[in-house]
Amino acid sequence: MSNSNNMSVTEKEQLSYEIKNLIIEKLKITHITADEVDNDAPLFDKDNPIGLDSIDAIEIVLALKEKYGVRLADQNLAREILVSVNTITEFLEKELKKQ
Repeated sequence: MSNSNNMSVTEKEQLSYEIKNLIIEKLKITHITADEVDNDAPLFDKDNPIGLDSIDAIEIVLALKEKYGVRLADQNLAREILVSVNTITEFLEKELKKQ
């Protein structure tokens, strides 16, 4: 599989780390660090240490718009994208290419 048109693995890892930090900072989460967040774990699962809710989703959407200039106006699309750190990373990767 070629990454010629995609971000390199390290760029993708860096973006994932930025997203984790953004979520932690914006939501003022103090009991977990970015390194402890599993990129594949469902963000809104009650078993996830972050344990996000619908209000948190709005905050994340606003933070992504502010930091990366991307809009998630469609609620259904937002639900699909805000599943995990990896799904947010994949969305941003595509959107940032368009800019």
